[in-house]
Amino acid sequence: MNMEPDWHFYRTLLAVLEYGSLSAAARNLGLTQPTVGRHIDALEEAIGSQLFVRSPNGLLPTDAAVELKPYAEALAATSAALLRTASGHRERVAGTVRISASEVIGVEVLPPILAPLVAAYPDLNIELSASDAIEDLLTREADIAVRMAEPVQDQLVARHIGEIPLGFHAHRRYLERHGMPQEMADLTRHRFVGFDRPTAYIRTMITRFPIPEGLTFAFKSDDPLAQISAIRAGMGIGICQAGLAARDPDLLPVLAEHFRIPLDTWVVMHEGTKTARRYRVTFDALVDGLINYVGETARKRRR
Repeated sequence: MNMEPDWHFYRTLLAVLEYGSLSAAARNLGLTQPTVGRHIDALEEAIGSQLFVRSPNGLLPTDAAVELKPYAEALAATSAALLRTASGHRERVAGTVRISASEVIGVEVLPPILAPLVAAYPDLNIELSASDAIEDLLTREADIAVRMAEPVQDQLVARHIGEIPLGFHAHRRYLERHGMPQEMADLTRHRFVGFDRPTAYIRTMITRFPIPEGLTFAFKSDDPLAQISAIRAGMGIGICQAGLAARDPDLLPVLAEHFRIPLDTWVVMHEGTKTARRYRVTFDALVDGLINYVGETARKRRR
């Protein structure tokens, strides 16, 4: 390598890889197209290899660009973690905390928990990564995570929340049209909302829980939020968190005594962040809020 490339060159490389053109990468980065081009040229000169070739469909990455991508992503994660750490002092609740959670938890459950927190600490900023992909806390892709599996790494601090139950639910309109199933065998006469592709998780769930074969699906999507919207719209019976359904008097449990999926839930953070107040108060708020969410669900199920 002829020189040590500037970090900004790698950030530009990631943007061009993602957006497929210099102009789109420039818009995303807030740079000019010539500047993006100079970054790519400088990086190519530094490594001695071409990174992109032009095609009718935009810029195509070469093998060299593909090989550099994971290292550039690691640099991006480290840079983001560094900025988050530098953005607040340890003795005051200020700066940025990045939280990783599943789409459903991130969109449907966490905002009411986090709203009082940011109201109490105006200098605290929350970044939420709502994705079913697991972000690595050890490399600081996120600061705190809500996970459905117990962490095993010694460097992580974890608090067990309890079980968040999932079950069959349907909108009142659907049940008024089609009737309430009385036993699992009745499900074959109903219409369902479910996943589009049989992922490894879905195959495991089918083997562990008594779901009848031959179900008729009115709506399929791999996006769990889209499934919840379809259930709320009355398209069919689907699986959702009992706590979410309990918030809507028109979403009714179906065969609750026969079918239940418990999601064991944990709040996790890296032990190196536990002494910084912004991480500690955010961690505690998530723990308290999720424990209340689980407890509220249990109380409503007993009524």
